[in-house]
Amino acid sequence: MNNNQKTISIDGIDKKILRVLTEDARTPILEIARNVGISGAAIHQRLKKLEKSNLLSGSKFIINPKVLGYSTMAFVGIYLDKAANTDDVIKALKRYPEVLECHYTTGNYNLFIKLLSVDNAHLMHLLNKNIQSIEGVLRTESLISLDQQIDRQILV
Repeated sequence: MNNNQKTISIDGIDKKILRVLTEDARTPILEIARNVGISGAAIHQRLKKLEKSNLLSGSKFIINPKVLGYSTMAFVGIYLDKAANTDDVIKALKRYPEVLECHYTTGNYNLFIKLLSVDNAHLMHLLNKNIQSIEGVLRTESLISLDQQIDRQILV
C-alpha cells in the first residue's frame, strides 16, 4: 500500500453495496437500492464518495483465458544481476502480454511474475527465449499452478 494513501471508514450500507458490486459490477443501481433499502440517488452518492476516496476504481469485464486456449498458469521468481536496471527489466517484461502481474518481493527473488501460456511448450519458450534473455535476468524459478482454488477480492 502506498504510504501516502489515506484509509477511509465505511459503514454497513457501503459494505452491502460493495458486496453486491464485487459479485456483479453490472448490477443496476435501482436493484442495489431495493436490496439495501435506500434510494437510488443515495446509492449513486455513496458510489461517487467511494470512487473519490479511491476505494473503487472502475469496473471491468473478466476474460476467460481458457476460451482463448491459455491453460497453463505459472508463477516465476526472477533473480536479477546486481548491476541490473530493474526498471529496464520491468519495461521488457511489459512487452509480453502473457505476463499478467509483476511484483517486487522480499526473499530470494527480486521480482515475482504471474504469467499465462497456452501449454508447457509455450511456457518453456517464454522462459528460455524471452524472459531469460532480458538483460539483467540471471535465472528464473517456475511454479506451475495445477488449479486455482480461491479467486476473490478483499472482503468488506
